[in-house]
Amino acid sequence: MNYLSTRGDSTPRKFCEILLEGLAPDGGLYLPAHYPQINDVALGKLRDIYDKHGYADLAFAILSLYIDDIPSADLQAICRKTYTQEIFGTKDIVPLKELDDKVYLEALSNGPTLAFKDMAMQLLGNLFEYELARRNETLNIFGATSGDTGSAAEYAMRGKKGVRVFMTSPQGRMSAFQQAQMFSLMDENIHNIAIEGVFDDCQDLVKAVSNDLEFKKTYKIGTVNSINWARLLAQVVYYFAGYFQATGSNSSKVNFTVPSGNFGNVCAGHVARMMGLPIDKLVVATNENDVLDEFFRTGVYRVRGTADTHETSSPSMDISKASNFERFVFDLLGRDAAKTKDLFTTQLAKTGQFDLSQDPVFTDAASKFGFLSGKSTHADRLNTIRATHKHHAVMIDTHTADGLKVARDQLAAGKVSPQVPMIVLETALPIKFAATIVEALGCEPDRPAKFEGIEALPKRVVNMPADVVQLKAFIAAKCA
Repeated sequence: MNYLSTRGDSTPRKFCEILLEGLAPDGGLYLPAHYPQINDVALGKLRDIYDKHGYADLAFAILSLYIDDIPSADLQAICRKTYTQEIFGTKDIVPLKELDDKVYLEALSNGPTLAFKDMAMQLLGNLFEYELARRNETLNIFGATSGDTGSAAEYAMRGKKGVRVFMTSPQGRMSAFQQAQMFSLMDENIHNIAIEGVFDDCQDLVKAVSNDLEFKKTYKIGTVNSINWARLLAQVVYYFAGYFQATGSNSSKVNFTVPSGNFGNVCAGHVARMMGLPIDKLVVATNENDVLDEFFRTGVYRVRGTADTHETSSPSMDISKASNFERFVFDLLGRDAAKTKDLFTTQLAKTGQFDLSQDPVFTDAASKFGFLSGKSTHADRLNTIRATHKHHAVMIDTHTADGLKVARDQLAAGKVSPQVPMIVLETALPIKFAATIVEALGCEPDRPAKFEGIEALPKRVVNMPADVVQLKAFIAAKCA
């Protein structure tokens, strides 16, 4: 399997080359040259693997379709080392819970940092350590987080040989628990940088550094943000696991609703669907920062500036520039790299938006790719949290509430069939957003014992303006 850029660089690259890179040299995102196709026989084999051997071996089977430059025995060992009951708290790894008739929550937050990002990041940490040892090299990971990516990356990379982490986050824009998870880490290879601005400012810094090819090469910069293909690939696996749990045969279809701000989580569902997993609809759920919902409703992709990016009670989705969206647009345009590049480097740069509403590719996007969308507000989140707790005795976090609210809207509007299982991806445990849970329910959410008193721990963080020159200087100094 070779990989190419969404912006036209077709230099053949293998998985382990792009594993350590992040963005392609032309600023595009990597995608496989083709999506491996899963026919009914192959799907049956995957179901059998999952039923008999569990999540780790399912991950190995799916990853093997995309990775041919790691020996099979090594890749299987990495998957089995990653997806264990000890790390994820349950042998099922991603258990499904039915709420109503055919409405499910898929639990993705049983990992070390209580968020779905652990599903990919734990694998990425082991892949990085493996490949760096094989090359006898080091890597400086540079990333941006709106809340959960940072802690998941840091917990996955802490103590890993040959790896340093430089993680930017928007100053004061994460929950107290999220900040404490990151800033309380004292490991020498972990560096937290709080940026004056919003998440999109942090994301712009990551792209600016990644696009400085000389700096990137000199300081061996890699990324764990969802622009990294390996991370997105790891997320594809839980779509298959959710499907197998919700259905009894491969003749059935399912729907997924995915809370999404950066389009990485739902893009993994798009990849699974392109491979042939029987997904009918992929429903994108946004909060008040509804850039993605606006696109799927109107065909207009319009990014917002810092001043127009709302600070909400589902802060991990306070994103107005979806960095993974380019991968889907590339597929939407029939993999036309020149047109994709024009949209993202010319039109978006000049006007802050692009409009595909009159393009034939947009008019059949829903039927061809299965996308629907909707948005949820703070009041919606509170109501959904209350109703779910009252009727099902289940406490959900704010982002999962956005997903559940939008899923129910689609069902009520008749846009999805009530006969088809609807799987809502749970994205974090409620303790990460305790203030809103207290507002909704009047009680504190459960807190795992290992996180007792975390907010009071000493913090190790550097505050910095959104200045790429200053940021590069900081990285260079720490790498000296």
